[in-house]
Amino acid sequence: MVPMQQLASVIDGAVIDGGSGVEYSSRNPSRTDEVVASVRLASAEDFRRAAESARRAQRDWAQVPAPVRGRVIANLGRLVEANKAALAALVTREIGKPAGEALGEVQEIVDTCDFFLGEGRRLYGQTVPSEMPDKQLFTFRVPVGVAAVITAGNFPVAVPSWYLVPALLCGNAVVWKPAEYAAASARALAELAWRAGVPAGVLNLVFADGPATYDGLEQALVAGVVDKVGFTGSSAVGTRIGELCGRHLQSPCLELGGKNPMVITPDAELDLAVEGALFSGYGTAGQRCTSLGSVIVHADVHDEFIRRFDAAVRAARIGEPTGDVLYGPLLDEKFADGFEKVLGWIAAHHQVLGSSAVGRITASAPRDGFVGDPSTGLYYHPVVLDGVRPGDEVFQQETFGPLVGVTTYRELDEAIELANAPGYGLSAAIYTTDPRSAFRFRAGIGAGMVSVNNSTSGAEAHLPFGGNGRSGNGSRQSGIWVLDQFTRWQSMNWDYSGKLQKAQMDVATVEPDLDYRLPSQPES
Repeated sequence: MVPMQQLASVIDGAVIDGGSGVEYSSRNPSRTDEVVASVRLASAEDFRRAAESARRAQRDWAQVPAPVRGRVIANLGRLVEANKAALAALVTREIGKPAGEALGEVQEIVDTCDFFLGEGRRLYGQTVPSEMPDKQLFTFRVPVGVAAVITAGNFPVAVPSWYLVPALLCGNAVVWKPAEYAAASARALAELAWRAGVPAGVLNLVFADGPATYDGLEQALVAGVVDKVGFTGSSAVGTRIGELCGRHLQSPCLELGGKNPMVITPDAELDLAVEGALFSGYGTAGQRCTSLGSVIVHADVHDEFIRRFDAAVRAARIGEPTGDVLYGPLLDEKFADGFEKVLGWIAAHHQVLGSSAVGRITASAPRDGFVGDPSTGLYYHPVVLDGVRPGDEVFQQETFGPLVGVTTYRELDEAIELANAPGYGLSAAIYTTDPRSAFRFRAGIGAGMVSVNNSTSGAEAHLPFGGNGRSGNGSRQSGIWVLDQFTRWQSMNWDYSGKLQKAQMDVATVEPDLDYRLPSQPES
């Protein structure tokens, strides 16, 4: 048995005493009697103090040349790579993510570091010609200052790296508040960052619950010690974070939920579509922001698609996440409770497919081919819900669990309208062999990310990640696009003429003869 960790927040390199007085137990969801870490939660005042510490440390960090900061990011990538197996095993143990997926998640940190280490030498500005002589114009990227980063636990190390790596590279200091139920994974990633050369006060780790985090963030914003907020989580909480930041004239980076559609055209390769729907609908037990929410399948191929999809879901291996399974347990008891409420949305007009029962997998409600002992963890049957209607709550809302709804359409414009109807806009997919359908779908869909003949899940580290509508405020993570979240543009004009030259006023003009016309030519 691996010993339980005792964790507390780390501010300016020191483990803090006191806190809120509340202890949280981060449990292994595949063995709920196993406590992975006992976490002493911080108070709102601790969060504000962490931001104040970051403010003091950021000034010196910003003076470190960007290429040198890039070397620190390179160090982090190499350390994560060297500790890949151990970190992935901790992710599997703490949140129940299957071992293969956990290894992929850790690899995403390595990929992110590999991409951004070079950006330390490419934080390009521009020289711009002036409209006046003996004057030069410049633009520079400058760090925003202190970033407060609040992340969910379904991707406990990969998604935080999307914030931490570019924020640190750009010369910012960070207060990171991870999910309590993924505290041990977060502490491990923070330790690797400190070992890579990130100064202690530049990266502060705060374990806190939701109310303390919100209150602490508000205190920090009022005190003027937070300059940027990054938040990954639910749309409901993201709305509150956005409203709070707006009161302080800040634009947060919001990466929120999704109700991600997959349109299947009558010419689609159905086996490929089934494979994509199975992975994106049930990978990580449907607990990704990019998880498939609704399959919108053409009426002419609906019956055949449902037959194949139902068979694939029934045959999928589910269970102990250290084995070769499609998915393991739900992340935490609160998500199991939430999914139970979602199952209450199933109505009489729905046909339930995909497994031998609905709800928790137990001895009295077994799952064929289950791997391991279902009584030890938060394991749930996969649900394929056919006959879903646009007005159904299960069609409109994110379900965050192993459930995929299926509905039909006749014309592509109708499918696009259905895909946009819930108001989310994170990821969307279409399966088709007709390029015209693919491009019509791309032009009409409101999602920030579009896949053709691929699943709704699976982001590469060098593409922009993010959504619109209920999925976010248009901010983007990953690739060069995230640099706009953690830097601000500064312009400079340098007049070396020895006199005051006034823009738009002391500008030389060229007088054209706009009335001139070429002489007419005789007709041949």
